Amino acid sequence: MIALVDYGMGNLRSVEKALARVGGEVCLARDPVGLERASKIVLPGVGAFGDCARNLAAQGLLAPILAAVREGKPFLGICLGYQLLFEESEESPGAKGLGIFPGRVVRFPDGPLKVPQIGWNRVAFSRPDCPLFRGVPDGSHFYFVHSFYPAPRDASLACGLTDYGGRFASMVWRGTVFACQFHPEKSQAVGLCLLENFVRF
Repeated sequence: MIALVDYGMGNLRSVEKALARVGGEVCLARDPVGLERASKIVLPGVGAFGDCARNLAAQGLLAPILAAVREGKPFLGICLGYQLLFEESEESPGAKGLGIFPGRVVRFPDGPLKVPQIGWNRVAFSRPDCPLFRGVPDGSHFYFVHSFYPAPRDASLACGLTDYGGRFASMVWRGTVFACQFHPEKSQAVGLCLLENFVRF
Protein backbone atom coordinates (compact mmCIF):
# COMPACT_ATOMS: atom_id res chain seq x y z
CA MET A 1 0.00 0.00 0.00
CA ILE A 2 1.27 3.47 -0.95
CA ALA A 3 0.32 6.29 1.41
CA LEU A 4 -0.31 9.54 -0.46
CA VAL A 5 0.13 12.22 2.19
CA ASP A 6 -2.92 14.49 2.38
CA TYR A 7 -2.08 17.64 4.33
CA GLY A 8 -4.71 19.87 2.75
CA MET A 9 -2.49 21.11 -0.09
CA GLY A 10 -1.48 19.50 -3.33
CA ASN A 11 -2.63 17.89 -6.54
CA LEU A 12 -3.61 14.66 -4.85
CA ARG A 13 -6.10 13.44 -7.43
CA SER A 14 -3.73 13.56 -10.40
CA VAL A 15 -0.95 11.83 -8.46
CA GLU A 16 -3.37 9.21 -7.13
CA LYS A 17 -4.69 8.48 -10.62
CA ALA A 18 -1.19 8.21 -12.10
CA LEU A 19 0.01 5.80 -9.39
CA ALA A 20 -3.10 3.66 -9.79
CA ARG A 21 -2.63 3.60 -13.56
CA VAL A 22 0.81 1.99 -13.18
CA GLY A 23 -0.40 -0.61 -10.70
CA GLY A 24 -0.08 1.16 -7.35
CA GLU A 25 -2.54 0.51 -4.52
CA VAL A 26 -2.99 3.97 -3.05
CA CYS A 27 -4.61 5.32 0.12
CA LEU A 28 -4.83 8.93 1.28
CA ALA A 29 -3.03 9.40 4.61
CA ARG A 30 -4.23 12.26 6.79
CA ASP A 31 -2.89 11.00 10.13
CA PRO A 32 0.05 9.03 11.54
CA VAL A 33 -1.83 5.71 11.41
CA GLY A 34 -2.14 5.94 7.63
CA LEU A 35 1.62 6.39 7.27
CA GLU A 36 2.46 3.60 9.71
CA ARG A 37 0.33 1.08 7.81
CA ALA A 38 1.81 1.88 4.41
CA SER A 39 4.75 0.17 2.76
CA LYS A 40 5.65 3.25 0.68
CA ILE A 41 5.02 6.99 1.03
CA VAL A 42 4.49 9.74 -1.56
CA LEU A 43 4.58 13.39 -0.46
CA PRO A 44 3.21 15.63 -3.23
CA GLY A 45 2.67 19.35 -3.00
CA VAL A 46 1.80 22.69 -4.44
CA GLY A 47 1.72 25.98 -2.58
CA ALA A 48 4.04 27.66 -0.10
CA PHE A 49 6.80 25.91 1.86
CA GLY A 50 5.80 27.41 5.21
CA ASP A 51 2.10 26.61 4.87
CA CYS A 52 2.88 23.01 3.99
CA ALA A 53 5.29 22.58 6.91
CA ARG A 54 2.69 24.02 9.31
CA ASN A 55 -0.05 21.75 7.98
CA LEU A 56 2.12 18.66 8.33
CA ALA A 57 2.95 19.63 11.91
CA ALA A 58 -0.69 20.37 12.76
CA GLN A 59 -1.75 16.91 11.55
CA GLY A 60 1.04 15.20 13.49
CA LEU A 61 2.70 13.95 10.31
CA LEU A 62 6.26 15.23 10.68
CA ALA A 63 7.52 12.58 13.13
CA PRO A 64 5.88 9.65 11.28
CA ILE A 65 7.42 10.75 7.97
CA LEU A 66 10.86 10.98 9.56
CA ALA A 67 10.37 7.60 11.24
CA ALA A 68 9.35 6.00 7.94
CA VAL A 69 12.45 7.35 6.23
CA ARG A 70 14.67 6.06 9.05
CA GLU A 71 13.00 2.64 8.73
CA GLY A 72 13.84 2.54 5.04
CA LYS A 73 10.33 2.74 3.63
CA PRO A 74 10.51 3.84 -0.03
CA PHE A 75 9.66 7.54 -0.17
CA LEU A 76 8.96 9.84 -3.13
CA GLY A 77 8.70 13.61 -2.78
CA ILE A 78 7.18 15.57 -5.67
CA CYS A 79 7.62 19.32 -6.28
CA LEU A 80 6.98 21.00 -2.90
CA GLY A 81 7.24 17.52 -1.38
CA TYR A 82 10.83 17.51 -2.69
CA GLN A 83 11.62 20.94 -1.26
CA LEU A 84 10.33 19.95 2.19
CA LEU A 85 13.05 17.32 2.53
CA PHE A 86 15.54 20.15 3.11
CA GLU A 87 16.11 22.40 6.10
CA GLU A 88 14.64 25.75 5.07
CA SER A 89 13.41 27.86 2.16
CA GLU A 90 13.86 31.43 1.01
CA GLU A 91 10.13 31.37 0.30
CA SER A 92 9.21 31.11 3.98
CA PRO A 93 11.90 32.54 6.30
CA GLY A 94 11.80 30.92 9.73
CA ALA A 95 9.84 27.85 8.62
CA LYS A 96 11.63 24.54 9.08
CA GLY A 97 11.53 21.67 6.64
CA LEU A 98 11.96 18.01 7.44
CA GLY A 99 15.75 18.33 7.38
CA ILE A 100 16.24 14.88 5.89
CA PHE A 101 18.86 16.35 3.56
CA PRO A 102 21.19 19.28 4.30
CA GLY A 103 20.61 22.37 2.22
CA ARG A 104 18.08 25.09 1.57
CA VAL A 105 15.52 25.96 -1.05
CA VAL A 106 16.32 29.04 -3.14
CA ARG A 107 14.52 31.14 -5.75
CA PHE A 108 15.46 31.41 -9.39
CA PRO A 109 17.32 34.70 -9.91
CA ASP A 110 15.64 37.53 -11.75
CA GLY A 111 16.83 37.69 -15.32
CA PRO A 112 15.86 36.96 -18.88
CA LEU A 113 14.04 33.72 -18.06
CA LYS A 114 10.47 33.76 -16.80
CA VAL A 115 9.88 32.90 -13.15
CA PRO A 116 8.12 30.63 -12.35
CA GLN A 117 9.42 28.01 -14.72
CA ILE A 118 6.31 26.52 -16.30
CA GLY A 119 6.53 23.81 -18.94
CA TRP A 120 8.74 21.05 -20.25
CA ASN A 121 12.45 20.87 -19.57
CA ARG A 122 15.18 18.30 -19.94
CA VAL A 123 16.52 16.16 -17.08
CA ALA A 124 20.08 14.90 -17.55
CA PHE A 125 20.92 11.83 -15.49
CA SER A 126 24.00 12.48 -13.35
CA ARG A 127 23.49 9.08 -11.68
CA PRO A 128 21.90 6.87 -14.34
CA ASP A 129 21.88 3.88 -11.96
CA CYS A 130 18.95 5.46 -10.05
CA PRO A 131 16.27 2.73 -9.91
CA LEU A 132 13.51 5.15 -10.95
CA PHE A 133 15.28 5.84 -14.26
CA ARG A 134 14.90 2.29 -15.50
CA GLY A 135 13.41 2.48 -19.00
CA VAL A 136 13.51 6.31 -19.02
CA PRO A 137 15.89 7.77 -21.65
CA ASP A 138 18.58 10.12 -20.37
CA GLY A 139 17.68 13.68 -21.28
CA SER A 140 13.93 13.07 -21.20
CA HIS A 141 11.67 16.07 -20.83
CA PHE A 142 9.49 16.40 -17.73
CA TYR A 143 6.89 18.99 -16.75
CA PHE A 144 7.87 21.70 -14.25
CA VAL A 145 5.93 24.40 -12.38
CA HIS A 146 8.05 26.20 -9.77
CA SER A 147 9.86 29.36 -8.71
CA PHE A 148 12.05 27.73 -6.04
CA TYR A 149 14.35 24.71 -6.05
CA PRO A 150 16.57 22.93 -3.50
CA ALA A 151 20.31 23.54 -3.40
CA PRO A 152 21.68 20.42 -1.63
CA ARG A 153 24.88 20.94 0.35
CA ASP A 154 25.88 17.40 -0.66
CA ALA A 155 26.16 17.48 -4.45
CA SER A 156 26.23 13.68 -4.60
CA LEU A 157 22.51 13.62 -3.73
CA ALA A 158 21.61 14.84 -7.21
CA CYS A 159 20.72 12.16 -9.73
CA GLY A 160 19.00 14.45 -12.24
CA LEU A 161 20.12 17.90 -13.40
CA THR A 162 18.20 20.58 -15.31
CA ASP A 163 19.23 23.91 -16.82
CA TYR A 164 17.08 26.99 -16.28
CA GLY A 165 19.26 30.06 -16.06
CA GLY A 166 21.85 27.73 -14.49
CA ARG A 167 21.99 24.08 -13.58
CA PHE A 168 20.07 22.80 -10.56
CA ALA A 169 19.30 19.42 -8.97
CA SER A 170 15.90 18.52 -10.39
CA MET A 171 15.96 15.07 -8.77
CA VAL A 172 17.77 13.53 -5.80
CA TRP A 173 18.20 9.99 -4.55
CA ARG A 174 19.74 8.37 -1.50
CA GLY A 175 18.91 4.83 -0.42
CA THR A 176 15.14 4.47 -0.44
CA VAL A 177 14.44 8.21 -0.66
CA PHE A 178 13.69 9.76 -4.05
CA ALA A 179 12.45 13.25 -4.81
CA CYS A 180 11.91 15.34 -7.93
CA GLN A 181 11.13 18.98 -8.64
CA PHE A 182 9.16 18.11 -11.78
CA HIS A 183 5.71 16.54 -11.85
CA PRO A 184 5.93 12.93 -13.08
CA GLU A 185 2.14 12.65 -12.97
CA LYS A 186 1.96 15.40 -15.63
CA SER A 187 4.91 14.16 -17.70
CA GLN A 188 3.15 11.66 -19.95
CA ALA A 189 4.88 8.34 -20.74
CA VAL A 190 8.26 9.07 -19.13
CA GLY A 191 6.58 10.28 -15.94
CA LEU A 192 4.40 7.19 -15.74
CA CYS A 193 7.48 5.02 -16.27
CA LEU A 194 9.24 6.74 -13.36
CA LEU A 195 6.18 6.24 -11.13
CA GLU A 196 5.88 2.60 -12.16
CA ASN A 197 9.50 2.08 -11.16
CA PHE A 198 8.69 3.53 -7.74
CA VAL A 199 5.65 1.28 -7.38
CA ARG A 200 7.81 -1.76 -8.18
CA PHE A 201 10.82 -0.64 -6.10
